Amino acid sequence: MPTEQNPAAQEPQPTPGQQREQDPVPDQWVRRRPTSDEARTDALIAAVMFCLGILALTLFRMVGFYDDPAGPVTSLLCIALGTVPLALRRLYPTLTLFVVAIAMVFIAELEVPETLIINIAVFMAIYTVGAWSRDRRRAVRVQTVVVVAMLLWLFSAFLRETLSVEEDVLAGEMTPALAYWLYQLLINLLYFAGAVWFGHHAWGKARTEARLEEQTEALQAERAVVASQAVSLERLRIARELHDSVAHHVSLMGVQAGAARTLLKTDDAAAEDFIRQIESSARSSVSEMQSILGVLRDGSAEAEEPASALGIDQIDDLLAAARTAGLETRYEVHGEPKALRPVYSLTLYRIAQEALTNIRKHAGEGAATDVRLRWRSASVELEILDDGGRRRHHGTAQPSSGHGLPGMRERAAALGGSFDCGPREPTGFFIRVDLPVAEAEAVPAGVRPASGAGADEAGRNESGGVS
Repeated sequence: MPTEQNPAAQEPQPTPGQQREQDPVPDQWVRRRPTSDEARTDALIAAVMFCLGILALTLFRMVGFYDDPAGPVTSLLCIALGTVPLALRRLYPTLTLFVVAIAMVFIAELEVPETLIINIAVFMAIYTVGAWSRDRRRAVRVQTVVVVAMLLWLFSAFLRETLSVEEDVLAGEMTPALAYWLYQLLINLLYFAGAVWFGHHAWGKARTEARLEEQTEALQAERAVVASQAVSLERLRIARELHDSVAHHVSLMGVQAGAARTLLKTDDAAAEDFIRQIESSARSSVSEMQSILGVLRDGSAEAEEPASALGIDQIDDLLAAARTAGLETRYEVHGEPKALRPVYSLTLYRIAQEALTNIRKHAGEGAATDVRLRWRSASVELEILDDGGRRRHHGTAQPSSGHGLPGMRERAAALGGSFDCGPREPTGFFIRVDLPVAEAEAVPAGVRPASGAGADEAGRNESGGVS
């Protein structure tokens, strides 16, 4: 049920221009999840990297860099471990980085003859953590831990290679293996630094693009508001001009009617002429009033049912539409129905319409709703109750615009009535409006009083605990 009862929701909302002055993408901005196209692209990249790893493995074996390289099965498994996880790099960036880093260690320690593709894979994994990790602090910690661990491992491998060389090498000569490890250390330093920088740069770029999108939407919304206000102001100007013309015709009709009354007994022809002028002025006034309504009515209102045709007799139609939308509704009428002035009947209809809309929006499908109409000697009361719906099960509700409940209160106050609303116990919400009415002359069509003595009091006692 509605959340408009929250006082904070009724505070003035910032305009789109004021929202632009604030940061539309806060510091805790979280990057969106990857799309299906991006996931398919990652899967394709992983497959290509695996194939390139096999090709590089074959070429390195032909070079004969290692005296006793790892076997084909072990090599293929290590290549797969270092490339296949890239298919999930944007969905699980941290896990992908850990797996690929472990694969790089295995490839080096087991002497798998392949270094190019695995270095590219590690670069991509570190980059992805910086670019796509949703927790920025965790991204920095993960990158720091992995980079430091990899550098320590490379340095330890360099020391092991240094300690294993012969004495003449220690005196100044360098073996190919030692040079290779130094080369690897330099390459990885550059790879790690570049991957970290490019990853965080990509995240910042995505954040900037999101800010620009928010600002663009705010500008478009503000432009629409300004255009709508300009149209409304122009309509009001035209309506004022038409109103002045109608007022002129009405004033003229009064003068002509007075002249006709004066001449009616002495000059029938002149009196008839004045009456014809009154008729012409009346037709012109009606035509111009229709023009006023046409100017003030926007295009969307033309397809709606005229307000004069709406009232409490149409509440049944509202409930039928609510049932179609998934609400469980029940309608009760207590007391002796009376004839209502159209504006009072329309007000009750609009309040019921707004309340049922709020129930569908905030309580959701399956919410049980009771609508009760109580007739008294000098007033009529409309009460709408719900059981909370999805809030009862999940404790969630859609955000409120904050205009529904104040609008209902204003409608009731404009007719001298009272309005009350609030949460029910244990769950749910209630709305109650009471309007004064004159003595009835006829029973409205389609209204069915509740059977049984004391139905009014029973209905009141049933819902009295909600306020």
